[in-house]
Amino acid sequence: MAVKEKRNIRKEIHTKLDDNVMQGALAKFTSEYPLARLKAYANVDSIDDLRDDLRTMKRWAVDHIDALADEFQHSVEERGGKVFRAATGDDVKKILLQICEENGVQRIVKSKSMATEEIKLNGALEEAGLHVRETDLGEWMLSVAGQKPSHMVMPAIHLNKEQCAGFFEQELHEEVPSDISYMIHTARRVLREEFLNADLGITGANFGIAENGAIGLVTNEGNARLVTTTPKIHVVLIGYEKLIPKIKDAAKILRLLPRNGTCQRMTSYMTMVSGPTPIIYKKDGKWVEENRKQYVILLDNGRLAAAKDPKMKQVYQCVRCASCLNVCPIWRMVGGHVYGHIYSGGIGAILTGLLGNMEAFSKFSDLCIGCRQCTTICPGEIPIPDLIDELRARYVKKYGLSMPEKTAFQHILTHRKVFHSLLRIGSVAQKPVQSGKFIRHLPLFFSGMTDGRSLPAIAAKPLRDRTEDLCKHNPKNPVMTAAFFSGCNMDFVFPDTGESVVKVLQDLNIAVSYPQEQTCCGKPVLGMGDRETGKVIAKQNIEALEATGADVIISACPTCAETLERTYKELFKDDPEWRDRAAALAGKVREFTSFVAEQYKAQGRTLPQNERGSRITYHDSCHMRRGLGVWEQPRELIKMTGADFVEMKDSDRCCGMAGAFGVKYSEISKPILHDKLENIANTGADTVAVACPACMMQIGGGLNQQNPRVKVKHVADILAECIIER
Repeated sequence: MAVKEKRNIRKEIHTKLDDNVMQGALAKFTSEYPLARLKAYANVDSIDDLRDDLRTMKRWAVDHIDALADEFQHSVEERGGKVFRAATGDDVKKILLQICEENGVQRIVKSKSMATEEIKLNGALEEAGLHVRETDLGEWMLSVAGQKPSHMVMPAIHLNKEQCAGFFEQELHEEVPSDISYMIHTARRVLREEFLNADLGITGANFGIAENGAIGLVTNEGNARLVTTTPKIHVVLIGYEKLIPKIKDAAKILRLLPRNGTCQRMTSYMTMVSGPTPIIYKKDGKWVEENRKQYVILLDNGRLAAAKDPKMKQVYQCVRCASCLNVCPIWRMVGGHVYGHIYSGGIGAILTGLLGNMEAFSKFSDLCIGCRQCTTICPGEIPIPDLIDELRARYVKKYGLSMPEKTAFQHILTHRKVFHSLLRIGSVAQKPVQSGKFIRHLPLFFSGMTDGRSLPAIAAKPLRDRTEDLCKHNPKNPVMTAAFFSGCNMDFVFPDTGESVVKVLQDLNIAVSYPQEQTCCGKPVLGMGDRETGKVIAKQNIEALEATGADVIISACPTCAETLERTYKELFKDDPEWRDRAAALAGKVREFTSFVAEQYKAQGRTLPQNERGSRITYHDSCHMRRGLGVWEQPRELIKMTGADFVEMKDSDRCCGMAGAFGVKYSEISKPILHDKLENIANTGADTVAVACPACMMQIGGGLNQQNPRVKVKHVADILAECIIER
């Protein structure tokens, strides 16, 4: 097993949550970013077309990576450069130290490069007695502060100008006011001497073109251009994933990278370097012209293995714009120093795992809540949450689960009767702390879980014990039959909502059955990476639902619907029998609101108008909107009731529940919930509608303590109320 890194994630989280400077900076940035990005795309006909072009090109590149690397090396060396191939970070250090020794290098300037951070290059060079200076303003300040970047594009985004001035004073031993213009002028003055006296410059590359051996540098400060032109030696450290075939392919990156990374149509500097460039200097009283030396180091460090991996090769579609961080609700709360290792956020978790440190990956990978906000904005269209799930599964397969997880998953969730019996026992055991349908306060060290958010109580009578009576009201001549897959929450926590689902379907002349052998959909298990246990659960559900012979399978939980419809097929892709059964099942699965909206239209049905004058807003579940692509239909159904519907700000931003995450990381979950409750309050609505039991649990618990005037209701409950009033 890999050597465990000593990180106290809990302590780090609390430190960052208490960092008011960082919290203010990230809150401001992440709230302004989406609109600023869209403005940068204002003159673009189709963002999706640009993304598709980039993805297609990058997919071709990774499938031909060996040939591209050969062509790139040939092109660089044909123009006078020299190419090294480094299998590991240690190889890079050896190559660089050899270059420095052969050329008498003493002073080095660097532009921002995450690859050098990845291999901890600076420390190795300094240990060898070399003077190394970062020239990116943010990186320079972080190096003085002894910190690492918290963002791949804006490394010092977590700092304010007063802190920056303090670092200037610490480095320069002079008083520096917290005036941005003054600090920039000071940096220019100090760094100018570094550029002029440097023997060697190190840059990364945003891309490397196989066709002509050129590298591209996209910057706003211009320091990278100086690093390539003032020293006599230029070293490029570039990962294999940055290689692209043709010079025309650079445009595919340049149309997206600045807009997504810094919300600009183009950055201030776009530098292309193709081979060594001439340098003119005075020697013995005469002007001398000669070519600089250019060395290019192609870094592997796990990249070539990823290129050959059918799933993980999708990371080659990343252009390091960091837009996935800019919309990530977890990065917004804790920053990149917590949610990262070298690279931050969800893509950072993936890169950490692929570049050889699965132990570091396991430390923070569960901070990804799978909200899929990153997938909607990634220029390379990388399914980041899916790749994290894949790496989690590989980690579990290699190292196994912890004993508590193993017990819960393999000995409880796979045995439906045991699982459900424990839930029934829980409904009795909770009574001393239960207040109505909520648990408002927990004692001792559990108290933090109910600080500002109530927990839902387990129902005294679950849905499965009510369905026999409910199904007696099925229509005699139904238009179709439906099997209802309720999921755990609707079965044991929100059975009243489960009843509403059945009543709405019956009102549409649909006969409903409730297979008693159904159990948890398995998402909690699969999300933790235990696919073998997930398969056991999936088989139980497939058999239970097949036995009904129903025309459709209805789920009013989007997480369950997505798991039944999509995840099971992927789970059994290598098992022909169960793959076919999973595919047949998936063909029948329908999410409740989209199915009901379709049936109302098909049957020409309307709803009686709700005369209570409700003002309703709607929260989009992550799995609903970005997993299933369902968002219009719930709104249509709410409007059909005659309610005064009002949109809330950031309706599709995660509420912070995300299954077990909301309990395991309640300290992060609750601030995310607070933002959601604030947006709800600003609508003036008396009801917030949802279509997901987990969101109902999170938002309802928050409202119960912080704004009890507003109620949370599943769309099924709102529809059922109208039907009852008919």
